[in-house]
Amino acid sequence: MTNRISFEKKLWFVTQKRYFDTGFGILNYLKYLIILFGISSLDLKSTLIMGFAFGVGCYLIGFLWLKTDFYTAETEVSNRYNLFVEEMRGKIDGKNKKD
Repeated sequence: MTNRISFEKKLWFVTQKRYFDTGFGILNYLKYLIILFGISSLDLKSTLIMGFAFGVGCYLIGFLWLKTDFYTAETEVSNRYNLFVEEMRGKIDGKNKKD
């Protein structure tokens, strides 16, 4: 099978997906409010508008999250509680102190 899609197009697509997925993770609990609104009101048009706005909001917040230092800060918080990273940082600091 030949590769018909260039790597640049794949990279662009995966980057857009990453923006949406990051925003979706941040706004995850908001989807339950939209679902609750849709079930309780049975107003399909308003629920669809809210769902579309939610999707756009996921993309925009994910874009901003990754383009600012929030993503770096989130990774650092994760690293501070990761025992492997703590051990590796200790080994790296120990090697630098010996030199």
